Amino acid sequence: MQKHGEKRINLKFTVAYDGTGFAGFQRQGAGERTVQGVLEEAFYKLTGEYPKLIAAGRTDTGVHAYGQVINVLTGSSIPVDRWLAALNSNLPGDVVAWQVEKVPEEFHARYHALSKVYQYRVLQRPWPDVLRRNYCLHYPYELDLEPMREAASYFLGKNDFAAFAAAGSPVKSTVRNLIRLEIEEKGDELVFTLEADGFLYKMARNIVGTLLLAGRGKMTPEEIRLILQEKNRAACGPPAPSHGLCLVRVDYPPVSLERGKE
Repeated sequence: MQKHGEKRINLKFTVAYDGTGFAGFQRQGAGERTVQGVLEEAFYKLTGEYPKLIAAGRTDTGVHAYGQVINVLTGSSIPVDRWLAALNSNLPGDVVAWQVEKVPEEFHARYHALSKVYQYRVLQRPWPDVLRRNYCLHYPYELDLEPMREAASYFLGKNDFAAFAAAGSPVKSTVRNLIRLEIEEKGDELVFTLEADGFLYKMARNIVGTLLLAGRGKMTPEEIRLILQEKNRAACGPPAPSHGLCLVRVDYPPVSLERGKE
């Protein structure tokens, strides 16, 4: 439990979760199960206080994470290297904290992120896989990778992604720098890897959904280039379903002081 008057420290956790049973990361209305809500309850059981929990990003309903990052200010006397065992003993099976480090008080999981990496998995075969149904989009259509990769090249670099953001996204700017967009065949899966300095709401899923249309010949690479250039949201393909998306990693400048890892 927290001791009154004790100096607070800032802890940075790396967290993985299966998004299937959550209404997204961010705490919402009463009764909705969220990753933030589950984490805050676990911290409360350990410290007796509800923390100000800051996350690198707010994943949507059904989206998974392997490398979500949060930071929490706490006055708890729990040693850094004991935090993972203590926190995980109070978390459900679909959320696991797997790394913790003490960081400077000014560290902010969202504002100090250099880039985020998402992966989207597409199962490419005629029949679905019951064991992967919550983690891959089953897509039994034939895809031509050449136009998909050509279209993907137009997204790279600093662009205005207004056409690929969900309508009504409350952001000051829709300009983002997309550092990497790769499409790889891995067995019977097609894996999209997207890395950017930040993502707009549903941006990754809208990009994947549009590229899938290019792979089926329903949209040309040039049409996709024009959608991006003209910021034409109405012409953008439908977003790929949330369950195929995973936040893989968030990169930061080196700031760690003490670390615990499982």
